[in-house]
Amino acid sequence: MEHLNTLVENHYHTPGLYEDILKRLGEQRVDIDNVNREHIAAVDEFHVRGAEVSRELAIEMGLDDLLVLDVGCGIGGPSRMLSADYNCRVTGIDLSHEFIRTASALSELVGLQDKTEFIQASALELPFENGSFDVVWTQHVQMNISDKAKFYSEINRVLTDKGKLIYYDIFRKNGEDVNYPVPWANDASVSFLGTTTNMNQILQE
Repeated sequence: MEHLNTLVENHYHTPGLYEDILKRLGEQRVDIDNVNREHIAAVDEFHVRGAEVSRELAIEMGLDDLLVLDVGCGIGGPSRMLSADYNCRVTGIDLSHEFIRTASALSELVGLQDKTEFIQASALELPFENGSFDVVWTQHVQMNISDKAKFYSEINRVLTDKGKLIYYDIFRKNGEDVNYPVPWANDASVSFLGTTTNMNQILQE
């Protein structure tokens, strides 16, 4: 598992990511001392449809004033949205040290460091007690995880008895091949695209 984690982290690694974002903000003549979430919205959500779908999910599920775990948080866009707009206390985890460093720095930049926390960790070994969260939120993560039963059992473990899993994901249609490269993998070594049938079976179990 450690080898696979390294491969996945290397796939997403972008050195100096936070510094690059600051540079781009400067090029857009944004005052670095007065950056808000709107200024970084174009870059802090990597998944399909970006911030738009995150807002839709939050509205549909009624996520006000909850403890949320964002699994595979990237650089923290959804975490900041949930904390700022819905008064949630959000913890984000990701394999990538660079993503976690950038997520923490961006939250501090926009004044949300007290409502968000970011931890480098594996989704298969969540560093939290049983029943720690009201909601687990995950977007475009399972494609890089081979042991999906373990992934969702860990999510189930850290949820309260009445907790909610919210996922927005990409699945394989039937048994068709994947044409690489794709955003989550350059080849099959880190790509484990599941089917909706398999997903439904795991969640029922």
